[in-house]
Amino acid sequence: MVVEPRVKGFICTTAHPEGCKAAVKAQIDYVKSQPKTEGAKKVLVIGASMGYGLASRIAAAYSCGADTIGVIFDKPGKEKRTASAGWYNTAAFEELAAADGLYAKSVNGDANAPEVKEEVIGLIKKDWGKVDMVIYSVAAPRRKAPDGETYRSVLKTTKEPYTNQTIDLLTNEISEVTIEPATEEEVAGTIKVMGGEDWKLWMEALNAAGVLADGAKTVAYSYIGPELTHPIYFDGSIGQAKKDLYKTADELNGKYNGLEAYVSVNKAVVTQSSAAIPIVPLYMSLLFRVMKEKGLHEGCIEQMYRLLHDRLCQNEVPVDENRLIRMDDYEMKPEVQNEVSELWTKVNKDNVKELGDIDEYWQEFYEIFGFKIAGVDYAADVDIQKGIPSLQ
Repeated sequence: MVVEPRVKGFICTTAHPEGCKAAVKAQIDYVKSQPKTEGAKKVLVIGASMGYGLASRIAAAYSCGADTIGVIFDKPGKEKRTASAGWYNTAAFEELAAADGLYAKSVNGDANAPEVKEEVIGLIKKDWGKVDMVIYSVAAPRRKAPDGETYRSVLKTTKEPYTNQTIDLLTNEISEVTIEPATEEEVAGTIKVMGGEDWKLWMEALNAAGVLADGAKTVAYSYIGPELTHPIYFDGSIGQAKKDLYKTADELNGKYNGLEAYVSVNKAVVTQSSAAIPIVPLYMSLLFRVMKEKGLHEGCIEQMYRLLHDRLCQNEVPVDENRLIRMDDYEMKPEVQNEVSELWTKVNKDNVKELGDIDEYWQEFYEIFGFKIAGVDYAADVDIQKGIPSLQ
């Protein structure tokens, strides 16, 4: 079957298996080109099939030489429907890791579900004995909690409505958008979905099962961003959930046989969900231009390699005054933010392609799904029912 991208709004409904494989291989090749890291050898990545989670798994495997188990929540391909990009990414990673002599197995299911935790624990007991690093990289719009209720997250303010400019990336039309305040119930639901409860449940389960190594490390991911997005992010409903995540890290730290628990604040990157957030895509298009000009632009793999090599695998993990690992340090440099803020006051429909990097934004968007990657023959027939080795 010949697979082409089908983009509806900010969602791509197809993925390309060979394109995804090429993208995974490029990330692997990047890590192979970097100095090795002395660190964890048995790494569990919860949310391992795309973005920062996938990059974390690749960095752990190819920089630390770690065995990895990845928890994913992806759909396989059918006769006329492609699999999700995360499915193809995982298939490619397992195939390439096996060829390089690395252990890599995956569990496909909802990370919030108790049965998935039990399956992962069973696999750790059978194959490893204990796990020495747990990376939590789950981002979902909803979550079924242990109380049986399904909660949903919202991206809203928590005070008054917030109005600023945004861009329609399909037309480059710039307009004003207003984000309304969340209700108390919506904020509470967002905390349930995006806060630290499930991360804590994972660590409790691993410890109770006796599979958490002494002195293990665990990290979850967050974002803070610039002041112009604070009303809808840092101070908004998502921000309240992230505060719960930070609190969870402090509660977990030192709790189980010397466990070290951290939150890493990462740089803004293109994801399927970020494309739909008002204000953020315009900010990122300006940010990419500035960071590329200054030689500071990073994608997921550069960030996650740097996280492991320079921060998480050090004996003394460098953190800020709030005990956060700041991987957004390049993005938040004053010279970067000052220039982006200046461009923000000047940008309009006529000059957005000049002042921003819309092409880079779209390139990264398509690459998420395995499209527009150099060296891939997109006119060729491909097997869309490609399987994941450990799940077959």
